Amino acid sequence: MKQFCKILKFELKHYLTNKIFIGVTLILVAVIAVVMFFPRIWGIFKKEDSTPDVGKYLPVMLVVSDAKENSEAVKEAFAAVFTGYEVKVADTDVEDVKDQIKSGEAECAFVLNSLTSYTYYVNNLSMYDNNTAIADEVLKSIYRINAMVQGGFTPEEASAILTAPIEGRIENLGIDQMQNFLYTYIMILALYMVILLYGQMVATNVATEKSSRAMELLITSAKPTSMMFGKVIATCFAGLLQIVVVFGSSILFFNINDDYWGDNPIVNSIFGMPIGLFVYMLIFFILGYLIYSFMFGAVGSTASKLEDINTSVTLIAMMFVVSFLVVIVSMSSGNVDTVLTKVCSYIPFTSPIAMFTRIAMSTVSIYEICASIAILIVSVIGIGVLSAKIYRVGVLLYGNKPKLGSIIKAVLKA
Repeated sequence: MKQFCKILKFELKHYLTNKIFIGVTLILVAVIAVVMFFPRIWGIFKKEDSTPDVGKYLPVMLVVSDAKENSEAVKEAFAAVFTGYEVKVADTDVEDVKDQIKSGEAECAFVLNSLTSYTYYVNNLSMYDNNTAIADEVLKSIYRINAMVQGGFTPEEASAILTAPIEGRIENLGIDQMQNFLYTYIMILALYMVILLYGQMVATNVATEKSSRAMELLITSAKPTSMMFGKVIATCFAGLLQIVVVFGSSILFFNINDDYWGDNPIVNSIFGMPIGLFVYMLIFFILGYLIYSFMFGAVGSTASKLEDINTSVTLIAMMFVVSFLVVIVSMSSGNVDTVLTKVCSYIPFTSPIAMFTRIAMSTVSIYEICASIAILIVSVIGIGVLSAKIYRVGVLLYGNKPKLGSIIKAVLKA
């Protein structure tokens, strides 16, 4: 235990005094500060430049119809819904309308054959152009009102019937996936990046010690288990500290600028995450990080050269990438309780993000959560001990890249 504490203290001090580690943390905090203070800064500049927008240019939308009464009714209705356009009635032929659009005098035009048939003219059709969908609903409403007026209703009665409000109430008995989707995605992405980043860091540090022959001296004065657990847990503490600083500063800056963000649903969704879910995120982050870092450390100890690290850790990284893709696909489909996701919730290499996603976006029983966490804890301890043995064997493996069979035989003898 004494050896473990010394190694933990040494490794943790190494991270906390590392200029790159401190610099990256400060840069992340600075970026978050700029984002969180942006509405306040924008509001200051907006007040300074608050000159009235007299004669503001609006693109022209033309309405052409053989029936004059239809033209006027459509113009009034279109002007109410197409607020980004200056709607005008054009008493001209189709060719002239085309020429106006091509020359830029008008941006688009609706040429009506009747209230149920039209042609939409536009010079360049944007992939985000939904004018026809809006026009369909407006024309449908006008047509129905006219038909009801002809049937004996007054225009006011017809309009009241068609615009009668519908009251609906949603009573959610489980999880609101739409509300939880954004911060679940952010948390999963954070887990993905941090686990791979710090896992790779563990592998690189171990390989560096081995290449410099410092590991041979260390292994004679400390137990492999103490060294492996000390390195991995110290890196875990450093990662947690960085996450706390980054997310803590985000919450602080958001609370300072809460009034300026107003009722922004995206931002409020991110910072409205329940405390219970945040606790689960920390649990699965710590356990997921430990299990992967132990594997990264073991692989790093078997690398003969520092240049071999990227090749050696590819398989481990791919395991986590696959689990990340499985979760993202299930989230995108709207069903996070597929058979594949449920199976991944109990496999220790995929459960850190698979089970967390199910907790955030579905209803999962406490027994399933406890079972997943228990499997993870047992796996962390088992893989940690196995990694320590591989670490001890890997100290003496220099030269050519060791084969898997020789490593297994050496571990069984250790």
